[in-house]
Amino acid sequence: MTVNPIPEGYHSVTPWIIGHDTAGLMDFLAAAFDAVDLGGRVVGPDGFIQHAEMRIGDSVVMMFDHPGWPPRQAFLRLYVPDVHETLEKVVAAGGTVVTEPTHLFWGDVVGRVHDAYGNLYWVHTRIEAVDEQELIRRLGDETFLKAMEYVQSSLYRPEA
Repeated sequence: MTVNPIPEGYHSVTPWIIGHDTAGLMDFLAAAFDAVDLGGRVVGPDGFIQHAEMRIGDSVVMMFDHPGWPPRQAFLRLYVPDVHETLEKVVAAGGTVVTEPTHLFWGDVVGRVHDAYGNLYWVHTRIEAVDEQELIRRLGDETFLKAMEYVQSSLYRPEA
């Protein structure tokens, strides 16, 4: 019998989010991004989550608590059908907008948010296919230059 080296439902890369309140993070991910708990949550005798998995869109994100480690930020890029609608859900779930939705030169509208756990999410919606000639033109277009300047000027800097 042949076994697929990548399990069904997973991709070649699966991110981990390591924190101090995985249960709270899971609630946030469910409310903000319609993430689905895949079950199999392992809780240790100390009450901390030792392993959990959630599906966001078509991707699995793994997570666990490690209160003995310093906080570690995850930076995740998510493609969603509608950036504006998703950012509204993220804010309603307790997230904070870092970058308002911005149309960038390669054809995505991008907004960034962070959660109360220190993680940053780049939320994208592809709105157009941009060929190489148009991409080069846009790199000199004042509108797209200002959009990129805005995004770069608001790069997330974690609190010290």
